[in-house]
Amino acid sequence: MTKTQNLHGHRQNLNDSERFFNPQLHVFKLGLDVDLKHIVTAIQCDHGPIASAQKFSRAQLLKWVREKIAVGHRVHTVYEACGFGYTLHEQLITAGAGSLITTPMRLSLERRRKNDRLDARELCVRLARFLDGHQHELRPIRVPSKEERQRRELGRQREFWKRQLRRLENHGRALRIEHEHETLPAGWAGPRKWKQLSGQCSDFVRIQLEPVVQQIRDCKVHLDKLTEQLEALVAGEKIPHGLGALTVALLDGEVCDWNRFKHRKAVGSYTGCCPSEHSSGGVQRFGAIDRHGNKAVRVLLVEAVWRLLMYQPGWHARQKYLQKLKHGASLKKKMAVALARQLAIDLWRWRTHRATAAELGWVMKGASDTLPRPRPVFAKKGAEPSGGARLLTSRRPAREDARPTV
Repeated sequence: MTKTQNLHGHRQNLNDSERFFNPQLHVFKLGLDVDLKHIVTAIQCDHGPIASAQKFSRAQLLKWVREKIAVGHRVHTVYEACGFGYTLHEQLITAGAGSLITTPMRLSLERRRKNDRLDARELCVRLARFLDGHQHELRPIRVPSKEERQRRELGRQREFWKRQLRRLENHGRALRIEHEHETLPAGWAGPRKWKQLSGQCSDFVRIQLEPVVQQIRDCKVHLDKLTEQLEALVAGEKIPHGLGALTVALLDGEVCDWNRFKHRKAVGSYTGCCPSEHSSGGVQRFGAIDRHGNKAVRVLLVEAVWRLLMYQPGWHARQKYLQKLKHGASLKKKMAVALARQLAIDLWRWRTHRATAAELGWVMKGASDTLPRPRPVFAKKGAEPSGGARLLTSRRPAREDARPTV
């Protein structure tokens, strides 16, 4: 026997068989709180009360779904995006259920209690409202295909090895600073530099650094291999001068499919470079960017903007913000973020063939025309010559795709 509540709050006893047995077909809505070994599940049948959440293993949940689908019932599920990937989603789809993955959110704004059962129940409530037409209750994400996930993982693995390389280099510097009050230069683990530095270190420090040197060189091998694989994905394409094949490949991998966006506002929102807002009535207030988007895309775009300002003087977005770019470093950085948002929109227009590179003011690398010389931001007001400006920035002229060196 199980206990539940009717609409008036009175408890009543129902057998499980009586609860689910009905000659008519039903719609089951499942809110899932996913863990590694267990899935806490809250179930609602049609518009009835939501049963107390219970634990299933993944195999038990899939078996339950198959049994309901085999009888003719419909099953809808939802769970929050997490580090367990899309395996459960694909298995639920294969079993015949309608599966949604929503962005992580604060499910209960009032109560100061949070556990798996409460989260599963709240997800079930939101799913029921979502299916009834209240689209704001959930924010379903686009589930990338297996091929898209594998391509995206190449870029993320490259980022992992880049961080690992930096961590090992800093570990070696910290070791020598602690024991010898001396540091190590950039690329200290390279064959020529290490041959010179190893004689300057004490025996103890040298013995400790030798395995670190080997690990750094192994990281560099993995990093170069992944970089070559990524650049090979766009090897046959003409790339805007200054953008770089590696940046284009990384952006394509993170976005997965540029055709997923229906309009330019969706592209700008995905980058997280849109300003925050706190407005009411006739008062409109904008603040810092909301950062509600793909962080990796945002970083790549901001880095690419600084290069395009140098190598693409004819870029239409550069011409738009040209006067503001003449001011100090603070405003210049804000303009770089605004240009990053515009760059994402331009890339979307270019990759979906809504605009050509010439219409965007880009010079393509490999074109027959002579490539323009780098032109950074103006150092002083009124310093612009009649034919364009000679760039003077506080940033060192960057290569098209900066790579860590050893």
